[in-house]
Amino acid sequence: MTAQALIPLPVLIPALAAAATLVAGRRPRLQRLITQIALVAVVAVCAALVYLADRDGTLVLHVGGWGQSVPGMGPLGITLVVDRLSAMMLLVSSIVLLAVVAYAIGQGIRDGDERQPVSIFMPTYLVLSAGVCTAFLAGDLFNLFVGFEVLLSASFVLLTIGASEERVRAGISYVMVSMVSSLIFLIGIALVYAATGTLNLAELAVRLDDVPAGTRNALFSVLLVAFGIKAAVFPLSTWLPDSYPTAPAPVTAVFAGLLTKVGVYAIIRAHALLFPGGSLDSVLLVAGLLTMVIGILGAIAQSDIKRLLSFTLVSHIGYMVFGVALGNQLGMSGAIYYVAHHIVVQTTLFLVVGLIERQAGASTLNRLGGLAAASPVLAFVFVVPALNLGGIPPFSGFIGKVALMEAGAANGSALAWTLVAGGVVTSLLTLYVVARVWTKAFWRARADAPEGHLSAAAPAVLLDDAEDIEFADRDSVGRMPVGMLVPTAALIAVGLILTIAAGPIFGYAERSAAEVLDRGEYVSAVLGGPA
Repeated sequence: MTAQALIPLPVLIPALAAAATLVAGRRPRLQRLITQIALVAVVAVCAALVYLADRDGTLVLHVGGWGQSVPGMGPLGITLVVDRLSAMMLLVSSIVLLAVVAYAIGQGIRDGDERQPVSIFMPTYLVLSAGVCTAFLAGDLFNLFVGFEVLLSASFVLLTIGASEERVRAGISYVMVSMVSSLIFLIGIALVYAATGTLNLAELAVRLDDVPAGTRNALFSVLLVAFGIKAAVFPLSTWLPDSYPTAPAPVTAVFAGLLTKVGVYAIIRAHALLFPGGSLDSVLLVAGLLTMVIGILGAIAQSDIKRLLSFTLVSHIGYMVFGVALGNQLGMSGAIYYVAHHIVVQTTLFLVVGLIERQAGASTLNRLGGLAAASPVLAFVFVVPALNLGGIPPFSGFIGKVALMEAGAANGSALAWTLVAGGVVTSLLTLYVVARVWTKAFWRARADAPEGHLSAAAPAVLLDDAEDIEFADRDSVGRMPVGMLVPTAALIAVGLILTIAAGPIFGYAERSAAEVLDRGEYVSAVLGGPA
């Protein structure tokens, strides 16, 4: 099998598996088996693509074998491209997708009644996986748009699964914001095509150089607004904390880990490949600073752990935007490494919140206490990713932040130094936020919680192998199935690997950054001939 034959598999495997799980809709065990096998296969394919992209350089597949029809016109049809950056994003995303679906299976998502049609969870989740992989593989703006729309369509279903009033209300807000961002993206695509006559990213990298600077900045601004909404960059991030916390724990985890990072990936591609030169770097730096600081201040004000983590998610998007906007190789390397770190750690923390709800029946700090004594295992699975998020050395969060701070110092501008200071303050406040969760939920006695007496009566979903969903009474609260603990522990291990193997992984990030910033290899690989 050639390397090119592997390129479409991260999309084809989950798409075909989604069709198979729909056929097996009345057989939930078969659905779960198909889903797990498909996502394991995707992880294996993505790992092979990481190795091949690092060894051989950028891999390209012209779907349908169109290739180049007229010299100078570039490839017709759909072009799929795998370079080091997209391969890394595919691998990290596939690992997270596999871990989260294993967690969801452990949580017992299965057929319910008319008000809770969870038989659609597995096929919808696989469609989401296909959409994420499509976005990372897309070699043109239109198919990047298609990838966004596929994953967003699936996310609408997952967000409102169960159709509770709270979820539907949050889903309406999420749908409206997503529709606006998609409309802006579509307008941007139309404007880019009108200015250049193509949507292929490699061709655009060549043709946009001949577009007047003012027009080029206007095109970049429209795309940045669309991608900024999807990535939750301030001030386009206010929708996120109200949308994510209402979904089930596995859905919230995969949303927090992946969906915003697809937007960050699109910003990296647009900034480095299509619009290099730093014309809007100051705007991005200011947006990165405001995203960091305002996001973490919002987290400090929260009493619910899900909302608190949603605000920290917004805050740490600012670090990635900071690295991208610096425009130097160290900054881009730090941003790429930090994206991988944050996907894993943020997903892990939202899975841990699901375990907290299982253990204590609530995720509100006013109702929590004594969890360290009640469940030392739960305390461990929280504290490791929490310290990692806070940037405590020697964890990967510390390594990524140090790289970004060094890149900002190397830039030397007043705005860059302001970002360095903002990054340090944000990191300290993040540590304060997770320490606050630890002291209130884990360390203090439950009797000291203002509403601690209410926790044990909260409803939870039983995780046995029964086919019907039942609602727990007081005695069921406190059960944490192995099927939920193991995937969470696996993601903690992945986060530790990012620390233990930080040298080679950051080296890969540096090679990715060099490849992203030097557009020649990408352009020559797609269009053929010299860059």
